[in-house]
Amino acid sequence: MHIIDSHFHWWPRSVMDEMCKRREFPSSVPNERGGYTTTLRAGIDCVLSGGAEWYDLDAQFEHMDKLGHQVDAVGSIGPFSVFFSALPLSEGRALAVQWNEEMSAAQRRHPGRFFASAAIPFQDETLAMEVLEDAIGRLGLMGVNLPGSIGFDPNIDAERLQPFYARCAELGLPIFLHPTDAMFNNMLTGYAGALHSSLGRVVEVSVAAMRLVLSGTMERHPGLKIIMSHTGGALPYQSGRMDKNTKAAKLSKPASHYMKQMYTDTVSPHAAGIRFAIDYYGIDRVMYGTDYPCWSPAECLAYIDDLNLSDDEKQKLFFDNAKRILNLPINQKSDVRRAAAA
Repeated sequence: MHIIDSHFHWWPRSVMDEMCKRREFPSSVPNERGGYTTTLRAGIDCVLSGGAEWYDLDAQFEHMDKLGHQVDAVGSIGPFSVFFSALPLSEGRALAVQWNEEMSAAQRRHPGRFFASAAIPFQDETLAMEVLEDAIGRLGLMGVNLPGSIGFDPNIDAERLQPFYARCAELGLPIFLHPTDAMFNNMLTGYAGALHSSLGRVVEVSVAAMRLVLSGTMERHPGLKIIMSHTGGALPYQSGRMDKNTKAAKLSKPASHYMKQMYTDTVSPHAAGIRFAIDYYGIDRVMYGTDYPCWSPAECLAYIDDLNLSDDEKQKLFFDNAKRILNLPINQKSDVRRAAAA
């Protein structure tokens, strides 16, 4: 089967090597697992530590080939996206452009198999617009990444950013909203990171999405394509509570109306969670995604298999939705396995 993985992470080493040159936070250091450990700020539990599996795109595709399917991938940044907005302005811009150029080069190396979205430095709205236009126009990237906070500023719904959202809506660009680990650290520390990684990220992405709803950003830009990671965080399961307690925001429609205008993926190690996301958003708004290398694609496929979806639903979930929602210039091949898998 031909599959598009809509939630996939590859990080270029050149960007991390630049972060290693910094002598103050944020900064990175090589780690014993062949990757890098990156720290946002001293004194907080916000550390990204990925092994070699994050930095070798060819090896990642070899892993996908072993699944027995033809798998294409859509690269988004994930939690590292906050760092471009936490750096000094000139450094944030330079690093974002470097990231985007690496993504564009990878698209050219793997035409029709790898598609990537852009890093944006959000601490200055004019600069954000410039980097956006460069990423889409010169480099041919297919979307943008939105961290759950602008550095340590949670206000991704700020009025100054409305022209950015308007431009994304005008271009029909998907916006990948992903938690960053920068928020909620004080109350979710300890347990070797277990509390934060299991709950903190879900809370952060949910709060960020609700800011876009309650601020009227979703209402103001009806063509906005927000891709909510991790089956929509906590929002689908608290939809009634959102409607009950958000009337003070004076939206013209219930909050759930705007929540359901978003899209999501299948990143939930729980078949019932994936099923609920499909039931809540509708099968046309959910895309297969694995969060690889954070999660095993084989496990994700097994959970989806437990849902007993119809062939039509599988076609939408695995291929059609991503092609349509993400504007991917890709044609489906019928039941072809990669040569390596064969």
